[in-house]
Amino acid sequence: MANGSAHNPTLPPPDADAPSPLDRDVTRFLEHLRLERRLSTHTVAAYRADLKRLQEWARRERIRDARAITAERLQGHVAELTARGLVPSSIARATSTLRGFVRFLLEVAAIHLDPARHLPTPKAWRHLPDALSEEEMTRLLEPALEPGELGLRNAAIVELMYASGLRVSETVGLRLDGLDLYQGLVRVTGKGDKERLVPVGEVAAARLLDYLRGARPKLVRGRDSGHLFITLRGGAMTRQNCWHMIRRRAARCGLRAISPHTLRHSFATHLLDHGADLRVVQALLGHSDISTTQIYTHVSRERLKEVHRRHHPRG
Repeated sequence: MANGSAHNPTLPPPDADAPSPLDRDVTRFLEHLRLERRLSTHTVAAYRADLKRLQEWARRERIRDARAITAERLQGHVAELTARGLVPSSIARATSTLRGFVRFLLEVAAIHLDPARHLPTPKAWRHLPDALSEEEMTRLLEPALEPGELGLRNAAIVELMYASGLRVSETVGLRLDGLDLYQGLVRVTGKGDKERLVPVGEVAAARLLDYLRGARPKLVRGRDSGHLFITLRGGAMTRQNCWHMIRRRAARCGLRAISPHTLRHSFATHLLDHGADLRVVQALLGHSDISTTQIYTHVSRERLKEVHRRHHPRG
């Protein structure tokens, strides 16, 4: 064979548009993540994005079968991602995806050698969470900030997200039957479809009651979807709806641009500021690994140092 592009003259050349064996392996892996490991839609989408880069690279390299991916070639793919300017955190995630994909191929005997065994793992940048101060949170949570039914709904959303530390996807996915105001609890479906019960708090419960009595019945159109938070048309809110609402609300009360996750960061940081146990915060946030929660302790230490600098005579 003169070069890598030559093919067996007794066989027709492969159809460039037809899925290659590698493409089919990627599809099988993503189905495995979705159906067997039951990962969330967003997590599977992140895997798909990383593997799409692998597939594009394989097409350029004229690689159609995973068995043709050697350790040296796979290192070249990762080096190419670096050269394209991907940040270390993205490369770290892509490397983790490649390792998971290779493990799957080994388990199903699609390959017999591990080309990912020598892949280095770049150290991801670790950004400190961007939390609001307690005074800023008080401004954002002002119930009279917006009028009407949507004002009641939005006040309930931001109060609940801060009171319970919810992710935006968890918030818009809440169901009416998952809320128990008598017990002061809400049932949340988090990453990997894991359920947890989270305390609501008295103020958030009052805001939710205002919304459920004074706004939600007027927003329902036709058959009730059962979602806790609904739009003017009666449908479930989306992550984008929530994101834009919080941005507008922050601008209205003179705060910097924030995201829904800022409320979750503020929830965790303020709990630790007031002496909450790290393991309790981990459970409330739904983190499977304590190291994910520990980053908030760095924020609290920075705040302690800032208070010391401002108020100690020799700070």
